[in-house]
Amino acid sequence: MTTPKSSAGRPARSGWSTALTSIAPNRILVRGYPIDEVMGRVHFGDAIYLLLTGELPPPSVSPLIDAMLVSFIDHGATPPSTLAARNAATTGASTRSAVAAGVVAFGRHYGGDILACRQRIDEGLALVRDGQSMADAATTIAERLIAAHDIPPPGFGHRYHSIDPRATRLLQMAHELEVDHHYTPFIRALERALAAHPDCEGHSLPINVDGAIAAISGDLGLAPGVADALLVISRIPGLAAHVLEEQRREAPMRPIDPSHHTYDGPSERHLGDRRSGRR
Repeated sequence: MTTPKSSAGRPARSGWSTALTSIAPNRILVRGYPIDEVMGRVHFGDAIYLLLTGELPPPSVSPLIDAMLVSFIDHGATPPSTLAARNAATTGASTRSAVAAGVVAFGRHYGGDILACRQRIDEGLALVRDGQSMADAATTIAERLIAAHDIPPPGFGHRYHSIDPRATRLLQMAHELEVDHHYTPFIRALERALAAHPDCEGHSLPINVDGAIAAISGDLGLAPGVADALLVISRIPGLAAHVLEEQRREAPMRPIDPSHHTYDGPSERHLGDRRSGRR
């Protein structure tokens, strides 16, 4: 008689286990930590990191995790995920259903660049381990991308920004915190290789926020799936805000044309204004 196998190839069991949470009367453990001990003492980003990886991040890395989550908090009114959430909200769908519609709208062409970019970096670093210099490996990957007509490649370029301010800040923080070990230097080498290639002339291909997070997540030792999960988690607040605004400000069942929206929120302001009491 053949022993049944699980999808992971291990013998199937009648029961199953989880290493995430333990719930007992008057006690809740998250990865072993009592939830009431964590509350008020651990940043939300650290708690997410704990759930996804099993351990709290080192204190020096904690600000970088928070920064990655903030960098994706909203992408404006035009992305497909935002429009999906607003279109669901205008039908009268509940807040949670409309937010779920936005999450479901992530796909290979929108929301999939972190995973795709991480794969390209992994391919390049494999060449480095085989003996190529980082510059030569980056040139090889650039040529592969160009041969596949994958320009702009995932993690590079932006339809609005010639320089993505989110990527600049994240890469700066990674350097200051001394966590830019292998992935981050390689994506910078790939950026240079793309800029120098004659077939990329006329294209603006700076590292964007997806590329920065793909590289930094690699240097932090995070699995690709964890980086993808961080993207989804970080977008929930923005989607919820769009859904709530749609419910409060707009008429039901309206046709939503993203090209006709205008911004009427606060003018540009800075954290220093808040500390000084200015509004």
